[in-house]
Order: sequence, then C-alpha cells, then structure tokens
Amino acid sequence: MSNTSKTVSDMITARYDSMTRAEKQLANSLLDNYPVSGLGSITAVAEAANVSTPTVVRMVQKLGFKGFTDFQARLHHELEETISNPITKHERMAPNAPGAHILNRFAESVMHNMRQSFGSLDPAEFDAAARIIGDRKRAIYLAGGRITGALAEYLFTHLQVIRPGVTRISTNAASWPHYVLNMNRGDVLILFDIRRYERQLEALARTAAEHGAEIILFTDQWGSPVSKHARHCFRLSIEAPSAWDSSAVTLIVVEALIEAVQGSHWEKTRERMSMLESLFESTPLFRKPVAGE
Repeated sequence: MSNTSKTVSDMITARYDSMTRAEKQLANSLLDNYPVSGLGSITAVAEAANVSTPTVVRMVQKLGFKGFTDFQARLHHELEETISNPITKHERMAPNAPGAHILNRFAESVMHNMRQSFGSLDPAEFDAAARIIGDRKRAIYLAGGRITGALAEYLFTHLQVIRPGVTRISTNAASWPHYVLNMNRGDVLILFDIRRYERQLEALARTAAEHGAEIILFTDQWGSPVSKHARHCFRLSIEAPSAWDSSAVTLIVVEALIEAVQGSHWEKTRERMSMLESLFESTPLFRKPVAGE
C-alpha cells in the first residue's frame, strides 16, 4: 500500500509499537473516534488524550507530516471521502471523467482496485478467517448494510451449502438483540460495511464482541468504525467512475474465501451438496432437460 493510499489510522497502527507511552496514549485517543477525534484544535486534541501539545507535534511528524496542519488536512480529506453521498461523489468525479467508454473506465478502475487491495491483503489473515469460518463448532452469523446486505446474502447462500449453523441476520435492527442472545463465545459474526458507515452495524458489532463473538469485517480502504471490534478486517478498494462504489473486489475476495472454506472440508461439503441436490430433485426449482432437446 503506497503512502498516498494509506490512511492516518494505517500510519498510526504501523508505528504504534515504536511510540512512547504518551504517544500511545495520544494514538489511542485519536483512534477511539477516528477521524473526528483529530479534527479539533491542537490544544483540544492534546487535552482529550491528556498529553502535551509538543507530544502531538512530535507524533504527527513521526507519522511523516510536516506539522499539525498537514496532519489535519489528510484527516479532512479522508472524512470527505467517507461521507460522500452518491450525488456528491458523481458531481466531484464527472468533470474529470476521461473520454473513454464507460466499460473501459470501469475495467481500469476495477483493475486498479484489485492491485491496491491484493497488494495489501495479508494471506495469513485470509487463511485464519477461512479456518474459523470452516470450524463447525462455531455458529456463523452474517449481516450487511443497505447496499452491502446483498454481499452478506451472497456469502450466506454459499455457506449454507458448505456447513450447518449459518444464520443471516435480519436487516431489521430491532431484531438484532435476539440474534446476539443466541451467540456463544467464539461464534463468528461476518459484517459488510463501507463508507457512509451504518451506526446500527457498529452497534451490532460492539454488542456481539461484548458477548464473545469474533468479528470478520469486509470494509473499504478507509475502514469502517466496526474495524476496532474486528478480529479479521479486509480493507478493500471500492472507488469507481460512478456515483456508486464498486463491490467487485469485495466479491472476488468473498468468492475466494468460499472456495478456501469448502476446499478445506471438501468431503463434508460434498456430502451436503449431494443431499441438497437430492432435495432439489423434489422441487420444480431448476429446469430439467427434456429428451430430444
């Protein structure tokens, strides 16, 4: 991940172990309500962390910024990116849109997103997420937002075939406490949340984590607030020449995860698939070939 594509939170996390005690105190304060916690005056930021203003200056310089003003400019840019609604995003993008056909512009955008995302994706973290999803001693719960709910539904449909104990959480937030009530320590909650992050998903993540659930998060390059509750976090690039964000790379990683889970437990998966096919035979769901066609 290049320095320009890194968020301030990435920079803080990368340097956290080398920070002084006071700098770690400041880092924790900044990350607690990121990025808003860093947008006040330098005095307000220092007081919120109970550190001195020189500590703030030293830390932002260690992160690679010329000074506090430069540091805040990056935070403001991140905030603008994450809260952009589809109209704002389209109007900001359209005047600079290249003249090539939209198909080519989309293809280039998706390939760029893939390079950015796969360049920073940790195979060890991917493998660890696949292992806990494949662990049949753990129940799996999935949820997404207004748009990302479709990705949660897609993964849910496949995991249902691969293993038992998979639940799609209702989009009705009033019903979420009932699902959390059934979660045991070590169960897995898979969440999808991208910019214009949804408060209800953060509330669900926080409550589930307090009950001992382990959270796997699919989010964007800036990172949903859910990430502070997540054991495994896939931060994937979503930019597109459109008023809407792209789910292409997220879907590719989800499909790779599906294969990793089913491939590691193929005999059990194959048995379930065979049983499911027998059940399908008793329904009119799929078109059956007719002799002579």
